[in-house]
Amino acid sequence: MVTDFAPPFLFAIFVWWFSTGAVLWLVRRPLAQEALVVAAMTLVGGVSCAGMIMLGPIDTTAAAYLSFLCGLGAWAFHEALFLMGVVTGPRPEPCPQGAKGWRRFHYATMAVLYHEIALAVTAAALLGLTWGQPNQAASLTFALLFVMRLSAKFNIFLGVPNLTEEFFPTRLEHLKSYLLKRPMNLLFPVSVVGSFALLWALLAHVDVAPTDSATKATALLLFALGALALLEHAFMILPLPEAVLWRWAAPSTQTKDR
Repeated sequence: MVTDFAPPFLFAIFVWWFSTGAVLWLVRRPLAQEALVVAAMTLVGGVSCAGMIMLGPIDTTAAAYLSFLCGLGAWAFHEALFLMGVVTGPRPEPCPQGAKGWRRFHYATMAVLYHEIALAVTAAALLGLTWGQPNQAASLTFALLFVMRLSAKFNIFLGVPNLTEEFFPTRLEHLKSYLLKRPMNLLFPVSVVGSFALLWALLAHVDVAPTDSATKATALLLFALGALALLEHAFMILPLPEAVLWRWAAPSTQTKDR
């Protein structure tokens, strides 16, 4: 069993760490390089979508790993455009002082609405394009990232001890006003229980999937990615220096570039 889990875990950890750092580094390039960065990330997104369609009918472990990379590439495209301020929402202003409850939620939603719609539409489109294919690693990877990131965003909005605000580029400084720092919120334990339930379901799927198939490799990769997403949730409440993991990509001296 350990030999089954070790390769996807190591692969997913490295790709997750490196791709996140690469995006943080790219979005902090000087404004003069913005068009080049957008073009490069658009190419990454296009190649990733084409790759997942081509790999869909191939039922092998190698194809699942490549498809997993395609899913991360499509996700990186959206994250880069968001962090650069290209696709955010119709409200590029800080949250008004005194805004609470649904009013605050409305303002926060308007601040990131276009980004969230783009993610939801892309997730639906990718699932539709690979529906019924033996290799759905890319679309399921994107969908898992979307669900887990949405959970993280809701928890940060409702309030957690650690907000990792240092990852916000200067152009998105106004989004910090929508975050809430507090010891705990009622959604967090629900998110943790739901994450464990998902991991349990993926683990059960690993046991019944055919050996050396894209299905089994996909379940293993998604299990690893889900575990990493759960770890990111843990970073919200535990005094762990998450930012240190990507200090090479987003040093404090670069945060003023944007």
